[in-house]
Amino acid sequence: MIRSLLFLLFFLISTFFSIIWGQSDSKIPCSSKEYKQFDFWIGDWNVYNTDGKLIGNNKIVKMPNACTIQENWSSKTSKNQGTSYNYYNKADKSWNQVWVDNSGFSLNLKGNFKNNSMVLSSDVVKTPKGNYYNQITWTKNNDGSVTQVWDYMGLDNKKIREVFKGIYKKKKN
Repeated sequence: MIRSLLFLLFFLISTFFSIIWGQSDSKIPCSSKEYKQFDFWIGDWNVYNTDGKLIGNNKIVKMPNACTIQENWSSKTSKNQGTSYNYYNKADKSWNQVWVDNSGFSLNLKGNFKNNSMVLSSDVVKTPKGNYYNQITWTKNNDGSVTQVWDYMGLDNKKIREVFKGIYKKKKN
């Protein structure tokens, strides 16, 4: 009888620990490597133009329990402020951004991480002067800074105009 109880107790304990130790990251929501591809952008940043002038602040945070990265932009050269939500969509294996600012402008982007950069693009924008799409690229630099470039791109994938270029440098605490 005691042997049977000891065996049962051993079986239950070993089963419990095998379940605990056997859990992989794939069982934890948003823990696979794809969900971490944009983590290089997370931080509290000063943003400079190419002349080294401070043009804004951007606080990028990983939202707890939401599989989302939130951007909080504040311009130093205008009254522009905005927020974006960035997330990996495992259904179509794409990164997505939804941006809204205090002027009422909004932008939806979709793309992927490739060649050390996050590259997201909008749908085609149709205007009387021609059609284009927005493409924003974030690149992690060797010194830990991040460069963000926003371009208008023609339907032939050629750059029409650079809209914004900012260099993100982490704030010193």
